[in-house]
Amino acid sequence: MFAPRIVTVVLLAFATAPLARSQAPPSVNLDSATFIGNASGVVTQFLGIPFALPPVGDLRLRLPRPNVPYTGVHNASTFGPACIQQPGQVTIPAGVSPATLQVLTGINGGPPIVDSEDCLSINVVKPADATESANLPVLVWIYGGGFETGASARYNICLKPLFSALGFPVEAQEAGVCNLGLHDQRLALQWIQKYIQAFGGDPSKVTIWGESAGAISVALQLVTNGGNSEGLFSSAFMQSGSFFPAGPVAEGQPFYDALVANVSCAAANDTLQCLREVPIDRLRTAINASPNIFAFQALNLAWQPRVDGVFLQDDPQTLVLQNSVANVPLVSGDCDDEGTLFSLSTTNLTTDAEVRTYLAANYFKNVSSADIDAILAAYPNDTAQGSPFDTGADNALTPQFKRLAALQGDLVGQAPRRFFLQQRAGKQPVFSFLSKRFKTLPDLGAFHSSDVGLIYGPSDMTDYLIRFATHLDPNVDANGDPSANFLWPRYTTAAPQMLTFLDGAVPLSITLDTYRAEGMAELTRVTLAHAF
Repeated sequence: MFAPRIVTVVLLAFATAPLARSQAPPSVNLDSATFIGNASGVVTQFLGIPFALPPVGDLRLRLPRPNVPYTGVHNASTFGPACIQQPGQVTIPAGVSPATLQVLTGINGGPPIVDSEDCLSINVVKPADATESANLPVLVWIYGGGFETGASARYNICLKPLFSALGFPVEAQEAGVCNLGLHDQRLALQWIQKYIQAFGGDPSKVTIWGESAGAISVALQLVTNGGNSEGLFSSAFMQSGSFFPAGPVAEGQPFYDALVANVSCAAANDTLQCLREVPIDRLRTAINASPNIFAFQALNLAWQPRVDGVFLQDDPQTLVLQNSVANVPLVSGDCDDEGTLFSLSTTNLTTDAEVRTYLAANYFKNVSSADIDAILAAYPNDTAQGSPFDTGADNALTPQFKRLAALQGDLVGQAPRRFFLQQRAGKQPVFSFLSKRFKTLPDLGAFHSSDVGLIYGPSDMTDYLIRFATHLDPNVDANGDPSANFLWPRYTTAAPQMLTFLDGAVPLSITLDTYRAEGMAELTRVTLAHAF
């Protein structure tokens, strides 16, 4: 709860055949039930199918429970509600360009999201002409939103929610209900194994795929259970998210304490049970009072996954060192300027001393002064080295903006990805990308989430994704032959090559993952010892 259950979307390949006219709406039989979907162009949609019992009443803040066998007739023609949201507004500082203002206004806008506790549903989109025996590859989409917000209905491939992130304090750990959203995702993957064949999907060919918090979720599904995937997925595709340096559940205690105080549960003998009984509107208000991803503390998220000894036995980066990683082909990549969007809220920090104090209090609470000095030395206050990268003295909204953007983007995005790929290269097929598209956007550059447009285009990355999900190799075409498209080489420690997406006449190139080596090495060294 406290953060929404991150939406999972199931997509079964892409349809190319024209949609045949039909007198009756599409339907599918699951157990003893019939679900009535809808036809939308060349695809058929089955929306809002519950995959678990509603987490309401006494089931609030408990591990998800599988749905009982389906019976009766169900309308599956519309999206179900999103999970309880904690919406945040991007800070828009003075002086941003008109183009950037338009982008940020768009991020803050959009239609209102209808949310509800009863949100554990899944959506399936399939080619309209696909039969039950089609054995199509399956893509499972987990959207981003900082473990706080998001809705499947905002993505035009397909469908629906799955993440409930509350349960990171000690009380929740003692009750065994931490990281609820990750458990929700696991249950949805089990649902797919049981039911996806009825839609024409191949349960042995499931790619888990996400962006931002959705990609972090994918990464955490890779390292749970000792790296045993239990046959729930065969590959993974991660955009702008990897192995977030997650600390122990105690790190979330202050946010939990503030929450229970805001709903008058602080004095209860069992604060979790008290939270189960609080009216949802009061609980929603208390959740919204906690810091969101665009607040001053930025990527030090209030309701992020944390080490609970159950779903996460240790810090995810430590689990990678222990080889607790599902041995499946994977893709992991970032945008060039991951930190700019999250540094707009810290433009009041204008001096070296203020930046140092912020880092020590926000990300590096238990880190020595010498280590913080080493990080700051690797990320100097030099606008030419800051983010948006490779823009010289331009885009310096404030004296420390580009420095903080560089540091925060590498801390949560680029450095964890590089660490992970360097550890896994040679042990399983791995591919990496870097998106430099939108690089000319003033102030933000190739900002976090701009790579979503590489998929929801469609565009060249869409083709790579489909080939990867179908053949576990982005370079193989529909016939199983080498693709005529631009070759995407595997990532190796000897040659850490990245498929790089560019604006302009030359849209693709191969670059090396060797930039900012000193800074990322310092960040990885420190976060391995002191996850936040």
